[in-house]
Amino acid sequence: MKKFLIIICFVSNVCFAQKDYSKLVNPFIGTGGHGHTYPGATSPFGFVQLSPDTRMADWDGSSGYHYSDSIIYGFSHTHLSGTGVPDYCDILFQPTTGNYEWENTKYASSFNHASEKAYAGFYGVHLNKYNINVKLTATAHTGLHQYTFPENAFVGNIIIDLKHRDIVLDSYIEMEDSFTIKGYRFSKSWANNQKIFFVVKFNKPIIKSEIHLTDSAYFIVPNKTAKGNGIQAGISFDVSDNKPVLAVVGLSGVSMDGALSNLNAEFTNFDFEKTVEQNVKNWNTQLSKIEIESFAENNIDTTFYTALYHMMIVPNNFEDVNKKYRGTDDEIHTSDNFTNYTVFSLWDTYRAYHPLMSLIEPKRTNDWINSFINQYKNGGMLPIWELSGNETFCMIGYHSIPVIVDAYKKGIRNFDAKLALEAMVSYSTSKRFGIDKYVENGFLENFIEHESVSKTMEYAYDDWCIAEFAKLIGNKTVADIYYKRSVQFQNLFNPKTNFFQGKLQGSWYTPFEPAEVNNFYTEGNAWHYSLAAPQNIPLLIKLYGGSQKFTNHIANLFTSTSKLLGREQADVTGLIGQYAHGNEPSHHMAYLFNYSNTPAKTAFYINKICKEFYSNNPDGLIGNEDCGQMSAWYVWSCLGLYPVNPASSMLDVGTPQIKSATLHIENKKITINTQKASSNSIYPTSITVNDKKQNNLQINLNEILNGGEINFALTESETILQSNNTLDNNANIVVVPFVENKSNKFVNKTAVVLKNIDDNKMFYQILGNKNIKENNFVPYSKPFVIDKSCTLKFYAKKGNDLSKIVQQDFYKIGNDKRIKVLTKVNPMYTAGGDNALIDGMIGTTNWRAGEWQSYYGNDFAAIVDLKKQKNISEINLSFLQDIRSWIWAPRKVNIYASSDNKNFTLIKIILNTTNEKVETIELVNLHSIYKNIKARFVKIEAENFGVIPVWHLGVGNNAHLFISEISIK
Repeated sequence: MKKFLIIICFVSNVCFAQKDYSKLVNPFIGTGGHGHTYPGATSPFGFVQLSPDTRMADWDGSSGYHYSDSIIYGFSHTHLSGTGVPDYCDILFQPTTGNYEWENTKYASSFNHASEKAYAGFYGVHLNKYNINVKLTATAHTGLHQYTFPENAFVGNIIIDLKHRDIVLDSYIEMEDSFTIKGYRFSKSWANNQKIFFVVKFNKPIIKSEIHLTDSAYFIVPNKTAKGNGIQAGISFDVSDNKPVLAVVGLSGVSMDGALSNLNAEFTNFDFEKTVEQNVKNWNTQLSKIEIESFAENNIDTTFYTALYHMMIVPNNFEDVNKKYRGTDDEIHTSDNFTNYTVFSLWDTYRAYHPLMSLIEPKRTNDWINSFINQYKNGGMLPIWELSGNETFCMIGYHSIPVIVDAYKKGIRNFDAKLALEAMVSYSTSKRFGIDKYVENGFLENFIEHESVSKTMEYAYDDWCIAEFAKLIGNKTVADIYYKRSVQFQNLFNPKTNFFQGKLQGSWYTPFEPAEVNNFYTEGNAWHYSLAAPQNIPLLIKLYGGSQKFTNHIANLFTSTSKLLGREQADVTGLIGQYAHGNEPSHHMAYLFNYSNTPAKTAFYINKICKEFYSNNPDGLIGNEDCGQMSAWYVWSCLGLYPVNPASSMLDVGTPQIKSATLHIENKKITINTQKASSNSIYPTSITVNDKKQNNLQINLNEILNGGEINFALTESETILQSNNTLDNNANIVVVPFVENKSNKFVNKTAVVLKNIDDNKMFYQILGNKNIKENNFVPYSKPFVIDKSCTLKFYAKKGNDLSKIVQQDFYKIGNDKRIKVLTKVNPMYTAGGDNALIDGMIGTTNWRAGEWQSYYGNDFAAIVDLKKQKNISEINLSFLQDIRSWIWAPRKVNIYASSDNKNFTLIKIILNTTNEKVETIELVNLHSIYKNIKARFVKIEAENFGVIPVWHLGVGNNAHLFISEISIK
C-alpha cells in the first residue's frame, strides 16, 4: 500500500511540473465590471504592453479596454493595469484596407469576443470591418504585430496614430526608409510629461505612405518627416502574396537611438510563433514560482494563476538595454547595479502585493527599492505614485517606506540603508500634504488638508515603519521619535461615536454619519478607516473599550445595513455590510476577527470573499485591480495567509483555498499543505510550522524564510485559536483633548466644554477676550462661558507628559438677520447649517474645510430676512469654482427685494463672466451696488452650471454650486 501511494505522488508531481501555466491565465478576467485590466500581450514586468483599445478616457476605460465594448480603435503599446485614472495607450497601430481614414471612429472596426484569444504572452482578434486577423506578442522592450489581410486584398494599410487618447505635447515621425519608421510622442494625462520614443521595422517594404497633420503639426521634409501635436500616418504594403505583414516596435523612455538598440537586442527575425514561444517560456518560469494543487471540488487554477499573472505585469522595466533611463528629474541617468522600474501604485500595493513579491521576487524587489532611492537622489523624494518618470502625487501617505522595511526584514539589503533612512526622514519632515501640521498638532484637520482622517491614519502607519527601520539599522533617536508619531492616530478617535472622525481645529466636524463618503476620508468613509492602524492592534482594541467592544465593532462593520451616503465613489465596491473589498483600505479587515472574541469569523468571511468576489469571468474582479493589489489579496488568501501589518514579518491565518502549494524562493522553498475533514471544512483547527504546533493564528515569517513547511487541518467546527495581541513597542502619547461644542459660532454667549479620552488633567487659555488674562494656561474643571470672539488653546497632561497644544477659534455672529434656504443642500457640504451663509465668514479656496454649502445638480434659492425695512446699498455673494472637482460658479444670479415676503421685485441680474474652463481654483465674488432700494426681505436665486459638458472628464454628471456667504449692506 505504501508503495502504491509513493507511485501516485510521484506521478502527480511529474504531471504538476509539466503544467503550461501560460494557458491557465485568462487575461480577460477584470476587463469587465470595474476591474480595469487589459487583455493584450506583454512579458513579465516588461516595458511594452501591446493591447487593443476599445474606448478613450472614461473611468472604466482606464486601461484602454472594456469587455462591454464592440469596436477596436487599434492596438497601442503601453497600458496600465487596474488603475483608476486613464493614461498610456501610446503609439496606436490599426490595420485597414481601402483609403486612409483619419478620424478614429472611421478607422475603428467592430469585433466579436468569439474571435478573441488571449493567454500569457499572446493576444489575437479578428477585425470585422476589414476581415483582418490580428496577432500580438511582446518582448521586454518590443511589441510584435502580425496582420493577415483578406485573400482578395492587394494592398494592406496600417494607420499610425500619435494623437490617440491623451493630450499630446509634442510628437515626431520620420519615414527613415521603406522598412523603417521612427519617432517620439510626449503627452500629458496622469503623468504630466510622459516621453516615449519608438522605432518600427516591417517585414515588407512600404509601397505608399502619407502623413496627415492637424492642429499645430507641420512637415519638416514633405511626406517624410513631421513634428507637432497632431500627427497621424498611413502606410501601405503589397499583400497580394497572402503573406502577413509583421511589424516590430521597439520602445524607449530615453531616445530613438535607445529604442533602436532595444529592438536590435531583443528581436532577431520575424518568426512570430518563435517569439510567442519564448514569451510563453518566460511566463511559465515566472508563474511556476508558486505551484498549487487545487481541491477537486474547487478548481481555482485559472483564477489563481491569472491573479499571479496580474501581479507580474507591473511594475515595468524602465531602462534601455544599455542601462540608461529617464529619471523623475527628466534627466538621463545610468543604473549601475540595479534595473530601473516604473509604475508604482504604492497606496494600493504596499498592503499585500509587495510583501508577497519580496518573498518570491527578492532580486526584483531590491531593484524596486533602488529605483525608489534613485528617485530620491534624482528628483528629491521617494515615490508616491510614480508613472513613466513622473511623480503623479496620486493618493496619500509615503508608502514606499513599508515596502523598504518589509524587504529589509526579509534580508533584502543590497541598497544603501542609511540613504534610505535619510530619504524616509526627508519626506516625513517635509511640508507636503500637511505633514508639518500633522507633526505639530498630532493630527491633521481639514482646514489644513482634505482627507485629513485618512492622511493622519496612514502617516502614522508609515511613521511606525520608519521607527522599525531606524531601530533595525541602529538609530535609536530616530526610532523613538517615530514610534511616538506612530500612535498619533488616537488624536482623531471620538469616544462618543467610536470612530476616527474629522476635526476642524480642536472640535469634531458635525453632522457625523459613519457611512458618509466625504472629504475627510480617501475613497471611503469612517467605517473603512475605523481599523486602519495595523501597526498597533492592541491600542485599537483599547480605544474601542476592550475585546468585546472591539469584536462588536468588527461584527457591525460586516453586518451593517446602512447604505453608503455622500459623494458618489465608484471605487467603493464589493460590499459586505460596510466592508468594501473593491477598495484597499478594507483589505485587512476580515483578518482582524483573529484578534477578537470570534476568531472563526475570519475564516468565514475570507472563504466568502474568495468564492464570491473572484471568478473566471470578465467581471471576475470586484473592484480595480490596482496594479496587482486586488490579485495579491487573493493569492495570499488562497494560501491561507495574509500580512495584516505588511512590514511586520508576521502573517495572519485565514482559510486555505488550495490543497497544496510550493513557493520557490531562489534555491529554497516553502510548502503549504491543507487537509480538510470534509468539502465544507473552512476552519483551521490545527496549524503546524516545521512540525511545530502553532498556538495562535499568526505565523512568524522568519521561521520559514529559509524554507519550511506549513500544514493546515480544516474542520467544519469553529477554531478557538486567536492571534497574539502583544506589542513590539508600546510607545504612547498623551492624547489631545477636544471641544465638544457642536458649533464654534454663537450669538450672545456659549459655554465651552472640553473632553478627554483618558480623563487626564486639562489646561486652557483664551486669547482675544479682554475679560481674561492672556498667555496663562489655567486648569479646566468644568465648562466656562465666553461672550466674545476669541481663540482657545488647550492641552492635556499626564504626569510630566503633555499632549500637543490644540487651538479652536470661536466667533460671535450678529443677530440682525435670518435666512431661509429654499432649495436642498448637499448633506456633505452644509457649512454647519443655513446660518453659515450670513455669519460673516467667507470660505477659502480650501473648500473641503467646511465653510461652503453645495447645491449638487440644483439651483440655489434663499430669502434673507433683515428683520425690518432697511436701505440696501450693496449685496455681495461668495461662490467658488474648481472645475477639476466639478464645482462651477453659477451662470447667473437673480436678486429680488420685498417688503412683505410675498411680492418680490427683481432688482438685479448678475451674469457670471468667470471662464468656465479655467483649471485654477477661483473665488468668485458677484456683487451689485444699489440706490434708493428699501426692503426687509432679499431673495437670491443662483443658476447651477448644469450638466457637465463633453470637454470635461466628468461629462454627463451634474455640477456642484458652492456658496459661502450672502453679505447685505
